[in-house]
Amino acid sequence: MKRIALLAIITLTAFSTTAIAQKTNKKSMKKVLFVVTSNDKLGNTGEKTGFWSEEFAAPYYELLDQGVEITIATPLGGQPPVDPKSADPASATEDTKRFDADKTLQEKLKHTHKLSTINQKDYDAVFYPGGHGPLWDLVEDKNSIALIESFYTHKKPVAFVCHAPAVLKNVKVNGEFLVKGKKVTGFTNEEEEAVGLTKVVPFLLEDALIKNGAKFSKGANWQPYAVEDGLLITGQNPASSKLVAGKLLEKLIK
Repeated sequence: MKRIALLAIITLTAFSTTAIAQKTNKKSMKKVLFVVTSNDKLGNTGEKTGFWSEEFAAPYYELLDQGVEITIATPLGGQPPVDPKSADPASATEDTKRFDADKTLQEKLKHTHKLSTINQKDYDAVFYPGGHGPLWDLVEDKNSIALIESFYTHKKPVAFVCHAPAVLKNVKVNGEFLVKGKKVTGFTNEEEEAVGLTKVVPFLLEDALIKNGAKFSKGANWQPYAVEDGLLITGQNPASSKLVAGKLLEKLIK
């Protein structure tokens, strides 16, 4: 009888320990919001755009594989457009191949949250992948602007790669542009010229951020380059996606 009672106590203790561990794990799991464009029109060219798959996939898996919980939001909700050029096999990476084969993620992308329903209180950081799409919607999106301001003023990391730093163009904190006096990078004028879209985009990211007082720096075209200034993390181009994710992860686990 004593043996049965002892076994019962051991079983109950083990169950309680597991439950506590799971609860603690869930509580300590970091949550990151990905904000993605809903725009699929490349200005007035008649061509399609959207988000760049590598800039989404590389950070997504970098964070996911470290146990980070990721929520995806877009201005319109639902399926965000992928820039068809980023789906070119010539641009494929291990992360984009994984992205293409990931049925769970593809289903998740079909049901992104509407940006207007998002509250920064529910997340530990926010990340914006690029592609040309954000230049026509997220830059002017009031929900996006307010969200970035809220994350930043609540001492939470804000991260952007490639064209995504453009969404900082209208973001202000305490009446000043968030980028004023901050070290930033992003898709450069030279890179925009190289892809032949200088006259298509509504503004040049590099010029806009410098105009707002940013300390803009850059690496060689198409090479990985990322900078951080306090809570602000920015990357220059698609090749910089993992660098940005790594810097974000470092801040999350501090």
